[in-house]
Amino acid sequence: MKPAAFDYHRPDDIDDAVGLLAELGDDAKILAGGQSLVPMLAMRLAYFDHLIDVSRLPGLRGIDRRGDELWIGAGTTETTVGADAQVRQDVPLLTRVTPFVGHFQIRNRGTLGGSIAHADAAGEYPAVALTLDAVMEVQSPRGCREIAAADFFAGVWETTMDPDEVLTGVRFPVWDGRSGFAVEEFSRRHGDFAIAGALVAVQLDDRDRVSRCAIGLLGMGSTVRRATAAEVAAVGRPVGELVPEEIGEAAMSGLDDVPNDLQGSASYRLKVGAAMATRAWTRATAEAATGASDA
Repeated sequence: MKPAAFDYHRPDDIDDAVGLLAELGDDAKILAGGQSLVPMLAMRLAYFDHLIDVSRLPGLRGIDRRGDELWIGAGTTETTVGADAQVRQDVPLLTRVTPFVGHFQIRNRGTLGGSIAHADAAGEYPAVALTLDAVMEVQSPRGCREIAAADFFAGVWETTMDPDEVLTGVRFPVWDGRSGFAVEEFSRRHGDFAIAGALVAVQLDDRDRVSRCAIGLLGMGSTVRRATAAEVAAVGRPVGELVPEEIGEAAMSGLDDVPNDLQGSASYRLKVGAAMATRAWTRATAEAATGASDA
């Protein structure tokens, strides 16, 4: 199938893009890499009279360390994110999830901001943003504002951005000290959407106690999720006393909208999700304890 007819706009800068979006209203949609939007248009799952292409706006690209955060422009391609040495050093989870994002052709065109704004429940970049408490920078005719990741994802393909707002950049906190990171996900084939997956970031103090941890889940609800119960159970305890399988089970608690579809039943996803969280916890804590990465 082919998309329905639409008018194509290529603004010169972000201000022009924001102005067009406000002027055209609900009939317009931002086009970044197009790796999610274009297939939806082609299958007539979505329709817009106007597409506003921001893929070549220089102000939306770049990677910059700013204090204790790493800023990444929304228009930065997934390939660039995955290959960048600064990202690998400061936000290892981004580097490690990138190979799971579709295939390399998709990553060459797809953008970090496009993936996060698409808000797919099985999206790896949304999961990293939520897990690490990233901050979204958005712009509208009223100016710029920030949205915490915890407040950003609202539902299936839905965010809390206003209709006239454009995602311009994302700030990821940089973890230091004895930290470890891991991602595990299960899909039918590499590049398919994850049936279930888990991301773990953990930090140990000098007595091998968990001083900080974050566990993100993908494919386990209408949005990416945080395994809050498992995080609370782990913080403050010696890492050697924590049983990985128990952390995996705790990560599945409180999930009340697990999908039940052709890819698998809700009970199946819960079992797979627990296994993914167990594996990711094991790898992340080993890295934090030894300082050696197996990625």
